[in-house]
Amino acid sequence: MKRYAAALLVMALLVVGCGAKDTSSGTKQEEVLTIGVMPKLVGIGFFNAAKRGIEEAGRELGVNIDYDGPTTGDVEQQSRLVDTWLAKKYNAIAIAPNDPDAIAPVLSRARSRNIKVITWDADAQKDARDWFINQATAPSVAKSLMDVMAAGAGEDAKYIIITGSLTAANQNIWMEEMEKYRQEQYPNMENLTPTPIAPGEDQARATQMAADALKTYAEVDGIFAITSVALPGAAEAVRRAGVADTVFLTGLATPNDMREYVMDDTVKRFVLWNPVDLGYLAVQASVASVRGELNAGNKSFIAGRLGKIDIEGDEILLGAPMVFDKENIGDFDF
Repeated sequence: MKRYAAALLVMALLVVGCGAKDTSSGTKQEEVLTIGVMPKLVGIGFFNAAKRGIEEAGRELGVNIDYDGPTTGDVEQQSRLVDTWLAKKYNAIAIAPNDPDAIAPVLSRARSRNIKVITWDADAQKDARDWFINQATAPSVAKSLMDVMAAGAGEDAKYIIITGSLTAANQNIWMEEMEKYRQEQYPNMENLTPTPIAPGEDQARATQMAADALKTYAEVDGIFAITSVALPGAAEAVRRAGVADTVFLTGLATPNDMREYVMDDTVKRFVLWNPVDLGYLAVQASVASVRGELNAGNKSFIAGRLGKIDIEGDEILLGAPMVFDKENIGDFDF
């Protein structure tokens, strides 16, 4: 009887042992990461293109992506959404801030909870994030824009600038670098709008403000519209006014948003990088940071199909901007 009871005990222990998780074998399944990715706002062409790259990288890396953002360029909505992601304990947050200062407190809270913070498209305060995905260096963007304007409107052109928000860090840095480069290379050019026109991320408003500016600055030779909303908005104003032959318009926008204006010669040349690749790189960098593959002092890292990507300090560089025109715009779909 004792031998029978002992046998039952051994069998019970074996059953329990078979059901227990083996945490010492090294076969424990790796945690599936969740990355929160936020644009400045949802629903516009530039960020729709970036979303394609974001989702591509998520599938490739096997991570969960929560892509969400405000419907307008509202930093308060961004802050509230980041707070929600903090409560859900996401592994990383990749955000394109609408205001570098206003977003800093909530991003700092994220970092204090060991959540990696990546900024992309626009930066935040440096101590509020781990890395900035820079679509192109500010001097390279400024140089491309000013060279295109000089070639199209002349080295003594009088121009105006239409931006998005006056608090957008990337746009403000581009304009500072444009002025530096103008002084060095094109001292006879003149900026008629030391305070830029700022319609926000509202294309209809950009059209109206550009139309008003054409009346206010009758002597204008060129217009810079340096957001993906401002450029098609300004193009519509130039087209309606019938001044494409006398006012040279350039700026930053996606090929799909600008195609009709390029093909009818309203816009001859404009500048951008590939937003699909920018979104892709933001997720690649976020995951590499979480996994400890991206550390201070790195000069480069391998970012999936993009290959080797250079790093300067705490900035990860996508590459040089491109110039789009009637000859090459048909090669791109974003």
